[in-house]
Amino acid sequence: MKLRKFNLFLSVALLAALPAYGQESNDVQKSEWRANFRRVALDVSSTSVGNAEEYKDSPNSKLSADGEEVIKGVLDFVLEHETASSRWDNGIYAEYGKTTLKPVDGEKSKTENADKVLISTDYTEKMWKWDEADVGPFANIGYQTEFTKNDDAPRTKVIRGKAGIKALNGTYFDDMYAALVQDWDMTYDEDIQKTAAEVGGRWKYNLRDGVDFKLEGYYRRYFAFSRYNPTDFKDELSGMARMDVELKNNFKLSPFVQYFRAKARGAEKYGDNVLVGVSLGYVNMFDL
Repeated sequence: MKLRKFNLFLSVALLAALPAYGQESNDVQKSEWRANFRRVALDVSSTSVGNAEEYKDSPNSKLSADGEEVIKGVLDFVLEHETASSRWDNGIYAEYGKTTLKPVDGEKSKTENADKVLISTDYTEKMWKWDEADVGPFANIGYQTEFTKNDDAPRTKVIRGKAGIKALNGTYFDDMYAALVQDWDMTYDEDIQKTAAEVGGRWKYNLRDGVDFKLEGYYRRYFAFSRYNPTDFKDELSGMARMDVELKNNFKLSPFVQYFRAKARGAEKYGDNVLVGVSLGYVNMFDL
C-alpha cells in the first residue's frame, strides 16, 4: 500500500513539472533549439571486474564480464530546447562493447562488456538563481534497454521516472540534481516496481585552451520493492572522469577512468567494474 501511494505521488509530481508551453509567450524571442553531441566516441580500454562469479546471472553485463581489453562504441546525443524560464532535453545514450577471444585450441568465445540503450526526456523549470546557475524542479521519464541479452539473463527493459530539484548552467557544472526515482522493471516475466533516491551530475573544468577535465556520475539507492528478485540492485554507483584534448574540427582524444559498483539483493558482496583507457570522439553543440 505504501508503495502504491508513493507511485501516485511521483506520478503527480512528474505531471506537475511538465512544460506549460502556453505560458511561454514572453520567452519566445529568447528560446532556442540546440543539437548537443555530448559524445560520439570509440573507446579502447582495459577492464577489471570484481566478484564476477556472483553476478553471472545479472542482466547487467558490466558485473559479469571478464577482465580484458575492450573496444566500445558510445553515442550520447541530446536535442535541447531552452528559454529564459525552462529547459527541455530529449536524449539518447547508447554504448556497446564485445570482445571475441579465439584461442589456438578450442572454440572462440565472446564476452559482452557493455550494452546499454537509454532514451529519455527531461524538463526543468528555472525558478531560482544560484550564482550563475539556474535552479528549479525537474521531471524525467526514460526507457532503458540493451541491444542483446546477457548470456542466459533476460534483456533489460525498464521504464524510469524521476522528480526532484536540479541546478543547470553553472560555472563548473552542466547540471547537478537530487531526485526520487520510480522504476517499472519489465525485465522478468513478472513486472517489478522499485523506488529509489538518486543524486548525480556532470562537472567540468577548463585547464587551458583546448584541454578540459570532465566528471560525470550518479549514486542510486533503492528502498522499496514490489516483490523480491535476487538480481535487483540495492544500490549502484557509476562515474567517469576524463580529460578532453582538442585535436581538430571538434574531434577529441580523451584518456579516461570509468567505475561502476553495485550490490544485488541476493549477493553477499559488491560487484565492481573499472575501465581505464583512451577515447577518440566527436563533441559539438550547435543551434538549430
